[in-house]
Amino acid sequence: MGRSRKGRDISGWLVIDKPAGITSNAVVNKVRWAFGAKKAGHAGTLDPAATGVLAVALGEATKTVPYVTDALKAYRFTVRLGEATNTDDAEGEVIATSDLRPADAEISAALPQFVGDIEQVPPQFSAVKIDGERAYARARAGEEMEIAARPLFVESLDMVARPDADHVVLEMICGKGGYVRSIARDLGRALGCLGHVTELRRVWSGPFDAEDGIGMELIEKLAKTPELDDFLRPLEEGLADLPELHTTAEGAARMRNGNPGLVLASDVEYGDEAWASYDGEAVAVGVYKAGELHPHRVFCT
Repeated sequence: MGRSRKGRDISGWLVIDKPAGITSNAVVNKVRWAFGAKKAGHAGTLDPAATGVLAVALGEATKTVPYVTDALKAYRFTVRLGEATNTDDAEGEVIATSDLRPADAEISAALPQFVGDIEQVPPQFSAVKIDGERAYARARAGEEMEIAARPLFVESLDMVARPDADHVVLEMICGKGGYVRSIARDLGRALGCLGHVTELRRVWSGPFDAEDGIGMELIEKLAKTPELDDFLRPLEEGLADLPELHTTAEGAARMRNGNPGLVLASDVEYGDEAWASYDGEAVAVGVYKAGELHPHRVFCT
């Protein structure tokens, strides 16, 4: 028999405004410790140098992580023009330079090619796996790899500031799996001047905004106290992009046992994914079929 995991049965979302210099996994570990929680996870990695919203799920809310991970996200980032680095950000070694500096109009004209359904090659220093090994591990060993392009949906990419000739500030809204560093690298190549990211902030991720996040200092200050629990948000917020269906006490009982349960009429269509609630609490996520929700994720409240 396996050992049961120690900790509190506590569920919900905590929105962190991540500072630079800490990994996403380190944030999750600190949050789990501060709450004394059994289980915790995050909805989308941020590079250590990046700041902004990192949504951490506790307990049953971890079952909603995929829906936040798949949601659109917004980034504001600064590109240093005229230099390419081996990591595509300021942490790396400069490997090429250019004296060319494009005008604002040239930058604006180049941005549309990165909007819509595009193909993007992840950076050499990234967590993608190549023959079972992380790319960054092979890159650190001095190996240069062929990394296959991956699809990415970019809803928008706009220039919001030009502080000086060497820098441009951009805002991007994109789907799951996007590498901002690749956008900076590829934009620099398209402009003929090279480029890399110097600052990166995730402004929002799905239903969560960085401006609503709390800092790591406050988490450490309130660790193991009831006051920290007040910052938890309902697990239902992680389901914001799915339609909600209301059910009865009987329907909730059936779904919690893994069986289809009746839901009240709505405008969802046959085969749509949705979530059912009873008395304001999430019961299950599943597929809607002819008046019933067939659950594939059940919440134990």
